[in-house]
Amino acid sequence: MKLVDNKATLSFSNGSPSVDMPVYAGSIGPDVIDIRKLYAQTGMFTYDPGFLSTASCQSAITYIDGDKGELLYRGYPIEQLATNCDYLDTCYLLLNGDLPNDKQRGDFHKLVINHTMVNEQMQFFLRGFRRDAHPMAVLTGLVGGLSAFYHDSTDINNPEHRHVAAIRLIAKMPTLVAMAYKYGVGQPYMYPKNDLSYSGNFLRMMFGTPCEEYKVNPVLERALDRIFILHADHEQNASTSTVRLCGSSGTNPFAAIAAGVACLWGPAHGGANEACLNMLEDIQRQGGVAKVGEFMEKVKDKNSGVKLMGFGHRVYKNYDPRAKLMQETCDEVLKELGLENDPLFKLAKELERIALEDEYFVSRKLYPNVDFYSGIVQRAIGIPVNLFTGIFALARTVGWIAQLNEMISDPEYKIGRPRQLFTGAERRDVPAGFKR
Repeated sequence: MKLVDNKATLSFSNGSPSVDMPVYAGSIGPDVIDIRKLYAQTGMFTYDPGFLSTASCQSAITYIDGDKGELLYRGYPIEQLATNCDYLDTCYLLLNGDLPNDKQRGDFHKLVINHTMVNEQMQFFLRGFRRDAHPMAVLTGLVGGLSAFYHDSTDINNPEHRHVAAIRLIAKMPTLVAMAYKYGVGQPYMYPKNDLSYSGNFLRMMFGTPCEEYKVNPVLERALDRIFILHADHEQNASTSTVRLCGSSGTNPFAAIAAGVACLWGPAHGGANEACLNMLEDIQRQGGVAKVGEFMEKVKDKNSGVKLMGFGHRVYKNYDPRAKLMQETCDEVLKELGLENDPLFKLAKELERIALEDEYFVSRKLYPNVDFYSGIVQRAIGIPVNLFTGIFALARTVGWIAQLNEMISDPEYKIGRPRQLFTGAERRDVPAGFKR
């Protein structure tokens, strides 16, 4: 960031001295007012619930322009990356700042693919969970548990430890997600195969069995890879901020990423596509396509309490750039699997049509977002709804790691310590006669 020839002046109506604060500019996006010395100068904090107007850090990884509907990873538009690169190329980019050359690409792919196995004792760790446990509960425990197996990469202040932990997390996350799934359905775990791609290997670990050879469908392989790319990072969202805040204490990378997994579980964040599919299944139970119009009318009625999941986005005030890419993939997958006439998917397409044509939704820019289409694609592939957020966590792991590494390398980083506006009781004394 650079200091601009401008300053912000905060003045007070009660006659207190005004305060000048420096203004900094990034390479793109809004300027920021530096309020770090505000408390020292005034004895006051700022109040910003949800941090909607607060930059908690400086970052060179991901940039979002919600008004334009633009998403850049290290400056590269998401549309170009999703079309021309695979997920591991994107991982290399997020971790290192630029796309790999041919040698770097080969070395990085080999490094990740060769570390996909997990310690055998993880199987015994899994047995401590009930078979019907939510996969995200299992995954939170498994990721946190990695720190108990890999003591040689838990020092967050050691660059080599962070590098080793990064490769381990990216490589092993598909294995852990697949193990959580297999455990829940009572099937044997499938060991990874190093001759498959990252996404192809995950498909085999999920849906293959020892009974027969699993053949990876290239259309589904590419679809899953695109889902991973589109979810790899998304600026300072709730889970990324959680990872940064957790990591700021100096905890190990596995614990910090486990905190991100736990945060992602929420339906307002990573659970959005799960909530979207649950909504579609509810409409299907109520009558399917014939009831879509009635459902959409309820959505328009603020008093009905009915919410439209998978449409609109808190950040994108225009069309979510990831949604168009996912829409293309959605159509390809449904065609490949012959599911165009599946009742639930026909219902989803009718919901999409109304939202794109009805003035109520168009005027409010409630376009289908990436969660809407990715949920449909994952269900078509055969991924159960309760594992959708696990897939999201798998994809987002590299973004969390890149953000964590960036924070640790920043000479200005400090342990996170948000302030508060206290509204509770003032100091008071326990009544004299009050004793146990």
